[in-house]
Amino acid sequence: MQNLYTLPAATDGAFENFCGGNLNGEHESCIDVAAIPGATEAFALRDSKPEGAGQELRVTAAEVDDFVLGWAKKRGLAL
Repeated sequence: MQNLYTLPAATDGAFENFCGGNLNGEHESCIDVAAIPGATEAFALRDSKPEGAGQELRVTAAEVDDFVLGWAKKRGLAL
């Protein structure tokens, strides 16, 4: 498996923003997701809050799919 952290970072414009309730202000509960340049089916996830700036988690499509499906099942959510 390729070390995803050795690949270049996605540009800010490449990230999509997925938000929840935003009860306490703009971008309160958002996760940003972007494809990693130079990788096949790999993504960078980051926190949109200022406290999370500069930190990202890099995952393969299989890893994020497994997480999403497992989380939805655990929470009783329908896809």
